[in-house]
Amino acid sequence: MTFANSFFKTLRVALAAGTAAAVLTACGSTEWGFPYRPNIQQGNWITAEQVARLEPGMSREQVRFLLGTPTLQDIFRSDRWDYPYYHKPGYGDAEQRRFSVWFEGDYLVRWEGDAQPDRQPFQKTDTGAVAEDTRSSVTESTPASTGGTSEPLR
Repeated sequence: MTFANSFFKTLRVALAAGTAAAVLTACGSTEWGFPYRPNIQQGNWITAEQVARLEPGMSREQVRFLLGTPTLQDIFRSDRWDYPYYHKPGYGDAEQRRFSVWFEGDYLVRWEGDAQPDRQPFQKTDTGAVAEDTRSSVTESTPASTGGTSEPLR
């Protein structure tokens, strides 16, 4: 009987410790709530800097390089690319943005859409402010034989 009592006592202590560890681990989460509701993020995240770099006359390949592959590309309107974005946090208000670019032939003619954020989603705790004197003015040079020009790195 002594062995059985000590076994069950040890089992109860282990069970209590495991439950306490699970409860404390759950308390470490930044998102409270029951039941758990995951964040839902769909579409293309486009920044204001990317939009500012658009220029009329850019080719489709240049726009794809700058903005990424469009989420929606209608086969009936091949001259329009849509970049929707939708984010629904588990607890909170949904966010939705739209951005579209139009082409004539193979060249960009116009674009329009909602105001885009000035940073990437992983930078949400960063203020985005950088002192002017801390920025470097390094210039990347492309040889003239390839038809390139000198452009500052960003």
